[in-house]
Formats: sequence, C-alpha cells, structure tokens
Amino acid sequence: MAITNGKINLSDTTLLTVPSGKRYAITTIMVCNTQPEDTGGGNDTTFDLHLIPSGQTKGTDDPNANQILNNLKVAGADTFSFDTEKLILEEGDTIVAACQSPANLVATISYLEV
Repeated sequence: MAITNGKINLSDTTLLTVPSGKRYAITTIMVCNTQPEDTGGGNDTTFDLHLIPSGQTKGTDDPNANQILNNLKVAGADTFSFDTEKLILEEGDTIVAACQSPANLVATISYLEV
C-alpha cells in the first residue's frame, strides 16, 4: 500500500496522477482541516473533488462531468473520509481538488497498485 499527501489550494490541485503503465486501486481519500475548531465557522472550508479520466480535463464538455464532491464543508479540526467506495484508476487518470478560502485543507490518498 502507498500514500500520497498534499495541501489543497484555492486553484485546481492535482493530488494524484497514475503513472505510465500503472493501475491504482484507491482505498481511501482523507481531507483534513488543519485549523482549530471555531464555533463561529471562520475556519470551515469547502472543497470540490474531481476524478478525471486520462486525456480529459476537469469538466470536459460539461463543467461538472467528472465532479464527485461539490462544495463539501470540512469544519475546523475535522476530517472527511471517502472510504466506502473503491476506485480503480488507469494510466493518466488524475484526482484533482480545489478549496474555497480559507485554504486550510490537506489530503491523504491511500492506494494499491493492481
């Protein structure tokens, strides 16, 4: 099993690209808000997540065609886990995320080569 981590930026952030000749089974995607809990919601951040097939771009033909999460809120000090569904990604497929301000989110993706 392997993992990759990275900060989710305000603009499109490629979290994972499957390399040439590889195929990955995504077991878990975790998105953590690194800021403390704030009862006023000032540290809450929302994000979008796209699974983009090789050769396509985010929203090819339809702006939301490959979007799987839309404006999902992660409260300060909270973590969202996407681990119920398993995903198989082929060579060149990418996972792309973008968050809204404040940019408090980091992502960890766990995967297996299949």
